[in-house]
Amino acid sequence: MGAEDELLEAVHDTHADALYRYVVRRTGDEEEARDVVQETLLRAWRHPEVLERSEDSVRAWLFTVARNLSVDHLRSARRTREHSTGHPPDREERDTTQSVLDSWLVADALLSLSPSHRAVVVGAYYGGRSVAELSTELGVPAGTVKSRLHYGLRALRLALQEKGVTA
Repeated sequence: MGAEDELLEAVHDTHADALYRYVVRRTGDEEEARDVVQETLLRAWRHPEVLERSEDSVRAWLFTVARNLSVDHLRSARRTREHSTGHPPDREERDTTQSVLDSWLVADALLSLSPSHRAVVVGAYYGGRSVAELSTELGVPAGTVKSRLHYGLRALRLALQEKGVTA
């Protein structure tokens, strides 16, 4: 270990705690204070000629550097725009406005269908039931279910076009 390193270690041992307390009082942030003290001592290491001055002069230089760095930190864009919190931000959710409006539009168009056509279209597309299941459920032949589904979808398309929906 060289003489400069020993001198820097002595400066650290003598002034680091006082610098830390000083910067904590100025910034109110312990983590930032540790960063400022570390940067201050790093600058002292880069300027070994400062360490050769009198004890009072070294202390004054260190506190001046620490003050300037803490002011820089307080003015920095990171400090003014970013704020840490103890909890993560809310999850971003998709905007569902359009899908809600679309479902209202389709529900309104479904009301324009006859009850028999509406039952088949809703059962097949929203209920996920097959032609055979709908035939059994509604008590009509499978061919009738297919016919009602065909004409119901055609009527639904026309009702949506009347509401301004284009294919």
